[in-house]
Amino acid sequence: MTTTYAALLRGINVGGAKKVPMAELRTLIEGLGLTDVRTYLQSGNAVFSSDHGDEESLAAELARAIEKHFGFTVGVLVRDHAYLKAVREACPFPAAELEAKQLHATYFSGPVDDERFASVDQSAFLPEEFRLGDRVLYLYAPDGLGRSKLAATLSKPRLLKGITATSRNWNTVVKLEEMTGA
Repeated sequence: MTTTYAALLRGINVGGAKKVPMAELRTLIEGLGLTDVRTYLQSGNAVFSSDHGDEESLAAELARAIEKHFGFTVGVLVRDHAYLKAVREACPFPAAELEAKQLHATYFSGPVDDERFASVDQSAFLPEEFRLGDRVLYLYAPDGLGRSKLAATLSKPRLLKGITATSRNWNTVVKLEEMTGA
């Protein structure tokens, strides 16, 4: 059975570091025998279909291929349509009422619990807020991610130790869910 997935690459094409041209990425993914390969934006989003593997094995395969081809390590998360749809539907914030720059999802490589972020005093960052979901953190940042003090705090290495985390704005969350469902 063929499944459509989204690959989320962490930290590429940001500030001139870790350059990964999307056409080259598509060719690389196709070379792994994956089909229906498409990319979205320049920030490391690819959609593909596969009739073998699972999220973890596909992510590991992509990460190895990227390192071999481009010469640097990149964190890769792979998620199927059902998961992306569930993330979108479970959003605890009123997504339809917010600008996409105000709402973000940080995808995690594994489960996270409230204890991991217990040291973060959410009341100190209001009106910014975050909520945890299934391997995802939803962030409401009314002034955008670039100005968010909460986002800076949540991305500290001590809080993310042992997991890969990569964030997408709400437009990208919606688009990837749509692309994997088509």
